[in-house]
Amino acid sequence: MRRPHIAFALVAAAALAAPVIAQPGPGGPGGGRERMEMLHGSGTPADVKAGTYAVEPAHTQVTFSVSHMGISPFAGTFSGASGSLTLDPNKLSATKLSVTIPVASVQTTSDKLTEELRSADWLDAAKFPTATFVATSVTPRGPDAASIDGTLTLHGVSKPITIMARFFGTAQNPMNKKDSIGFLGRALIKRSDFGVSKYVPLVSDETVLVINAAFEKQ
Repeated sequence: MRRPHIAFALVAAAALAAPVIAQPGPGGPGGGRERMEMLHGSGTPADVKAGTYAVEPAHTQVTFSVSHMGISPFAGTFSGASGSLTLDPNKLSATKLSVTIPVASVQTTSDKLTEELRSADWLDAAKFPTATFVATSVTPRGPDAASIDGTLTLHGVSKPITIMARFFGTAQNPMNKKDSIGFLGRALIKRSDFGVSKYVPLVSDETVLVINAAFEKQ
C-alpha cells in the first residue's frame, strides 16, 4: 500500500500538472465551497505543425516536490533548460526528445537550502553540472496525452523513468512570430536511485517531478 505522504505528494503533483484557478462558490467569496477551474491552452493536438522544435527556456520549468518529515510537501524548481523535440502529430511514436537542465539553476524559497542542494551533500552541481532526459519511446494515451519512456541522468547516474505528458496548447507566439507548443508532464522517482539520499526518510525518497515545457519551431 502506498504510504499516505506519498499519496498526498502525488495528489499535489496532479494539481500542478493540471493548473487550476479557484473560483467562488454560490453566494460569492466565503458564501460556499470553492470550485476549481482548469486552465486550458490554445488549439488542439491536430493543430501542431510537424517538425523540430527547440526548448524555450524562459517558459520551461521543472518542479520537484518531496515530503518534509511527513508534515508537508516542499517544492523547488529548475530552469534554464535546453534541448530539442522532433514530432509529427500523425506519428507520435516516432517522436524524438532530448532535454538538458543546469543543476545549479535549482531554487527554493530558502537561500540556505538552495545552496545546500547545490552542494556535494545533495546534487553536487560542481561535479555534475547538468541533468538530462532522453526519450526512448512515446506511447499515445488518448487524444491529448502520452507516456514518454526515457533515460534520466542525474548526479552521474542514469535510470529509466516514465513521464506522463499532456498537450497544453499551440499557437504562434505574437512576440517573435514563432510557432510554439506546450506540454505538462509528471513523473515519480526515488532520489536515492540517483545517489541523492541525504535525510531519507525524514525527507522523502520519493520525489515528484512536474514539467511545464514550452517549445518553439525551428
